[in-house]
Amino acid sequence: MRVAVLTVSDRSARGERADLGGPAVAAAAEVRGWTVVDRAVVADERAAVAARLRAWCDGPGAPDLVLTTGGTGFGPRDLTPEATRDAIEREAPGLAERMRREGERTAPTASLSRGVCGARGRTVILNLPGSPKGAVQSLGTVTDLLEHAVAMLSGGDHPG
Repeated sequence: MRVAVLTVSDRSARGERADLGGPAVAAAAEVRGWTVVDRAVVADERAAVAARLRAWCDGPGAPDLVLTTGGTGFGPRDLTPEATRDAIEREAPGLAERMRREGERTAPTASLSRGVCGARGRTVILNLPGSPKGAVQSLGTVTDLLEHAVAMLSGGDHPG
């Protein structure tokens, strides 16, 4: 699976804080045998996030999966879910619900995540928390579904 990772963080975009979430998510993807084909860091700007998602999904060699990290909380600048909704064509609420439900088992604050998931073209987009640990754990709760989701978006059939 070809994966792109987008970190959404004002401080990381300005170089004031190291991006820890993006590398953690990229490493988790690679451990699963997926290929990280692109990574970027953008500020918590709704238009910039949506534009990056569209560019990746609509461009040549679009990734199968885009993983965002950051901007899913209740802070005034946390607009990743809104930007993702601007970019996706179809929402996949079950993925986000599963990440929150499973996350609550170890971190009650997981229920505060506003992350959304969906598809644009043939690409699945998942919003993950900004915390490296939370992002990797959230990804882990849905990895068993992602290859099937990507296959379906590419015109695959449901298994027997």
